[in-house]
Amino acid sequence: MGEMTAAQVTAFVVEQCGRRSVGSAKILVTVLRSVLRFLLLEGLVSTDLSGVVPAVAGWRGSGLPKAVRKSDVAALLATCECRSRVAGRRDRAVLLLLVRLGLRSVEVARLELEDLDWRRGEVIIRGKGRRDERLPLPSDVGEAIVDYLRHDRPKVTHRALFINARVPYSPVRRHSGYRPGRLWP
Repeated sequence: MGEMTAAQVTAFVVEQCGRRSVGSAKILVTVLRSVLRFLLLEGLVSTDLSGVVPAVAGWRGSGLPKAVRKSDVAALLATCECRSRVAGRRDRAVLLLLVRLGLRSVEVARLELEDLDWRRGEVIIRGKGRRDERLPLPSDVGEAIVDYLRHDRPKVTHRALFINARVPYSPVRRHSGYRPGRLWP
């Protein structure tokens, strides 16, 4: 058996990884590095080739989902139009914050009344790492929030923007018991 070269190792990885998922390719290169180290320790090869095994690029977020179709968003918002539902206006405001600003559910749940800067047309988002970000508040989102505040938000001392629609009134949480047909309680 002849000695392997760095070019052969690289060619093998490129050829094999081209037909695998990112996760499978990462496992392959990990195993290959281990095998190459073992061969060196056992004296079966004279050169350590484990360092020439290329890394597999698999960046976080590279597999983000495709955008939601406008028709799907419109259909979802239409479910909130039923004014007989107590939480309809609240759910519409929440959905618009999620869809139009791209907020995470935890960021919407953390919003407080003071986070809305009506004069500047901005909303303060309390994000990861205790960082506050100011985002523009689109007029349709602002109108939906005002509609909720004027008509449906219970009169409570809580400073949270969104309040559960049933007694005992408390701020909504990130996962406040989702059930089909209902965004939050």
